[in-house]
Amino acid sequence: MITKAPTYHVPVLLTESVDGLVLRPDGVYVDVTFGGGGHSREILRRLSAEGRLYSFDQDADAEQNIPEGDERFTFVRSNFRYLTNWLRYYGEPCVDGVMADLGVSSHHFDAEERGFSFRYDARLDMRMNGRGGTTAADIVNTYSEEDLARILYLYGELKNSRKLASAIVKGRAEKSVETVENLLTLLRPYLPREREKKEAARVFQALRIEVNHEMDALAEMLKAALQSLRPGGRLVVLTYHSLEDRMVKNFMRSGNIEGKVEEDFFGNRLSPIRPVSNKVIVPDREEQESNPRSRSAKLRIAERIK
Repeated sequence: MITKAPTYHVPVLLTESVDGLVLRPDGVYVDVTFGGGGHSREILRRLSAEGRLYSFDQDADAEQNIPEGDERFTFVRSNFRYLTNWLRYYGEPCVDGVMADLGVSSHHFDAEERGFSFRYDARLDMRMNGRGGTTAADIVNTYSEEDLARILYLYGELKNSRKLASAIVKGRAEKSVETVENLLTLLRPYLPREREKKEAARVFQALRIEVNHEMDALAEMLKAALQSLRPGGRLVVLTYHSLEDRMVKNFMRSGNIEGKVEEDFFGNRLSPIRPVSNKVIVPDREEQESNPRSRSAKLRIAERIK
């Protein structure tokens, strides 16, 4: 029996994403971003007694949402970049579908102590896996000015990244930058007042991506998903910012993150995967109004063809 989980994260485009994923009720599926378990629960609802679902999440907090008493379900406490290794471990070399919701769970923004949001004056942490690794505080206090400017530009798409990096380096020379407010105090003079919240959000996005190596992990997961999908299997991905969406779009049209489509001597495409539709799916107005975090969401679906 599937029990109801406490509110942790409202799933985005729930029906559309699971419709695009589950083509065989008796198939084997993977949800690589379990989070609040909303998508996983809907997948299980669509499966027959013979179906299987493996759900990944590296965050220990997500385990509170595990459906109880369902033998079709297996929770894997790991980063999704290790998808292939874990499927091999469980004796599942081929699966019928892989789904990823790349949005940060509402839980992470609302958990003050995690330091994901500038709404709270918490310690700069931002680790998805709180068991170890580099924190956002480590990055702002130890990275060179050049490296800080690089990640703010690449991952935050901030045009004034050099000024922001310089402000951080000068500020930390006087006092270690340990909290959200420490960081914002240094950056506010360089954030346009009319766009202060949006620009600050981009700074936090950049730090979060660097802390969790999100772009590298996404690239590895996409390659692993393609390797694990059987012909006809579906790859379903929800993206929320342009960097990850560009990578997913490229991968789904070409089979590589660069988006380079190879052709044979006769000009036939050699991509092992193709988009189910060239039209991206976005939440309707009703969903955007009821769940503001869905407003930047884009759903892309592709099928392995060989």
